[in-house]
Amino acid sequence: MANSVTTETCAIGVDVGGTKVAAGLVDAHGEIHQHTRVPMNPRGTAKEGLAAVTGAIDELLRLAPEANSGSRRIGICAPGPLDPYTGVVLNPPNLTCWRNYPLAAEIARRYGGSVKLENDAKSAGLAETLWGAGRGHRNVFYTCIGTGIGAGILFDGRIYHGRTGAADEAGHMVIDYHGPLCGCGKKGCIEALASGTSIAKKARARLVEPAGRESMMLELAGGRIEAVTSEIVGRAYDAGDSLAKEILLETVELVTIWLGNIVDLLEPDVIIIGGGVAAMLHPFFGKIRKGLPAWCMNERCLEIPIVPGRYGVESGIAGGAALCLFSCAPE
Repeated sequence: MANSVTTETCAIGVDVGGTKVAAGLVDAHGEIHQHTRVPMNPRGTAKEGLAAVTGAIDELLRLAPEANSGSRRIGICAPGPLDPYTGVVLNPPNLTCWRNYPLAAEIARRYGGSVKLENDAKSAGLAETLWGAGRGHRNVFYTCIGTGIGAGILFDGRIYHGRTGAADEAGHMVIDYHGPLCGCGKKGCIEALASGTSIAKKARARLVEPAGRESMMLELAGGRIEAVTSEIVGRAYDAGDSLAKEILLETVELVTIWLGNIVDLLEPDVIIIGGGVAAMLHPFFGKIRKGLPAWCMNERCLEIPIVPGRYGVESGIAGGAALCLFSCAPE
């Protein structure tokens, strides 16, 4: 690691997810110099959740001893809703271990220095705007499609928070009010229809039907329908499986409808798609863009590029650090 990497030039980015906590040391150019990952139990106790976060940070400090000197800067991104002004995790449906939990204060008490907390997708959008696929664009819409669907709106390089910090839960925009129940309590959210979780759930439902018995997905899952994941759907599609293709094309249409609404609302300069499902949907980005005219009023919608994010699975680490390295988050 370069000698110039110090607490003065870098920040620790922490990404809290539904299955893991990742932490990394990130410099002012957006390069990740070291990172670590530990398991997370999203439905355990608040204490267990905190232990996962501190475990990831402690392991990073062991791997990168230069981060132990000087005043630390730690940026944490986590699923919303949360309050970035107070550093409190409110009531995220995919992280039930914390309810009105003062995560930033707990981390500051243990490590000292400056600690900031922000929505995971907003943070990732900030990193992409500063260092990644959104660089050079004034107004950016970023979405992370993974276990759930999150989003970040950035105007002139700054996160849009709304009145209380809870703005831009775009993953919970309803596009089918007769649709399945979402974890947030509403019906037909895009998260309930097109996330990795919903893709896997749809695949498992199709596999119990007669037409699904010949699908390669079942073989890839070891013959166990309950073991089918969105990753398996993607692998089966790559191998030419027709049922997997059908499921992904349905997902693409739903994402297109949703992004048509986003274009009509925001008309961003660029749409960036990140997250674990993004790689699976990447071959369809052109199809999504070409489908926008059918789902939005904006006659110039085809001028808006739809691109993959730079950071992939490390977007949360970069996003957390970006909160500290640039004054784009609430003080």
